[in-house]
Amino acid sequence: MEKDDFLVSFREQFEETDPSEIEFETVYKSLGEWNSMMALVIIAFADESYGVTLTASDFQNTSTVEDLYNNILSKK
Repeated sequence: MEKDDFLVSFREQFEETDPSEIEFETVYKSLGEWNSMMALVIIAFADESYGVTLTASDFQNTSTVEDLYNNILSKK
Protein backbone atom coordinates (compact mmCIF):
# COMPACT_ATOMS: atom_id res chain seq x y z
CA MET A 1 0.00 0.00 0.00
CA GLU A 2 1.57 3.23 -1.16
CA LYS A 3 1.20 6.06 1.33
CA ASP A 4 0.54 8.73 -1.32
CA ASP A 5 -2.07 6.55 -3.05
CA PHE A 6 -3.81 6.06 0.28
CA LEU A 7 -3.99 9.81 0.85
CA VAL A 8 -5.45 10.45 -2.61
CA SER A 9 -8.07 7.73 -2.13
CA PHE A 10 -8.86 8.87 1.41
CA ARG A 11 -9.45 12.42 0.17
CA GLU A 12 -11.84 11.11 -2.50
CA GLN A 13 -14.15 9.75 0.20
CA PHE A 14 -14.98 13.30 1.32
CA GLU A 15 -17.38 15.02 -1.08
CA GLU A 16 -17.70 18.40 0.65
CA THR A 17 -14.17 18.88 1.96
CA ASP A 18 -11.51 20.51 -0.19
CA PRO A 19 -8.85 17.81 -0.77
CA SER A 20 -6.10 20.29 0.10
CA GLU A 21 -7.46 20.35 3.67
CA ILE A 22 -6.63 16.67 4.14
CA GLU A 23 -2.99 15.79 4.79
CA PHE A 24 -1.41 13.01 6.84
CA GLU A 25 -1.19 15.37 9.82
CA THR A 26 -4.90 16.23 9.60
CA VAL A 27 -7.04 15.22 12.56
CA TYR A 28 -9.71 13.65 10.38
CA LYS A 29 -12.39 13.76 13.07
CA SER A 30 -12.06 17.56 13.16
CA LEU A 31 -13.13 17.90 9.53
CA GLY A 32 -16.54 19.54 9.20
CA GLU A 33 -17.81 16.67 7.10
CA TRP A 34 -16.85 14.01 9.67
CA ASN A 35 -19.80 12.22 11.24
CA SER A 36 -21.03 8.67 11.79
CA MET A 37 -21.93 8.32 8.11
CA MET A 38 -18.39 9.29 7.09
CA ALA A 39 -17.09 6.67 9.52
CA LEU A 40 -19.15 4.08 7.63
CA VAL A 41 -17.79 5.39 4.32
CA ILE A 42 -14.22 5.00 5.63
CA ILE A 43 -15.00 1.50 6.93
CA ALA A 44 -16.25 0.54 3.46
CA PHE A 45 -13.23 2.22 1.84
CA ALA A 46 -10.79 0.25 4.00
CA ASP A 47 -12.64 -3.00 3.31
CA GLU A 48 -12.98 -2.53 -0.45
CA SER A 49 -9.56 -1.02 -1.08
CA TYR A 50 -7.39 -2.90 1.39
CA GLY A 51 -9.40 -5.88 2.64
CA VAL A 52 -9.23 -4.51 6.19
CA THR A 53 -12.11 -4.30 8.65
CA LEU A 54 -12.07 -1.17 10.79
CA THR A 55 -13.86 -1.13 14.12
CA ALA A 56 -15.09 1.61 16.42
CA SER A 57 -11.98 1.16 18.56
CA ASP A 58 -9.82 1.82 15.50
CA PHE A 59 -11.42 5.25 15.25
CA GLN A 60 -11.10 5.81 19.00
CA ASN A 61 -7.40 4.91 18.92
CA THR A 62 -6.46 7.09 15.94
CA SER A 63 -6.47 10.84 15.48
CA THR A 64 -4.72 11.75 12.27
CA VAL A 65 -5.00 10.42 8.75
CA GLU A 66 -1.52 8.96 9.20
CA ASP A 67 -2.62 7.15 12.37
CA LEU A 68 -5.48 5.60 10.42
CA TYR A 69 -3.14 4.68 7.55
CA ASN A 70 -0.75 2.98 9.98
CA ASN A 71 -3.67 1.16 11.62
CA ILE A 72 -4.85 -0.17 8.26
CA LEU A 73 -1.29 -1.10 7.30
CA SER A 74 -0.84 -3.06 10.54
CA LYS A 75 -3.95 -5.13 9.76
CA LYS A 76 -2.80 -6.17 6.29
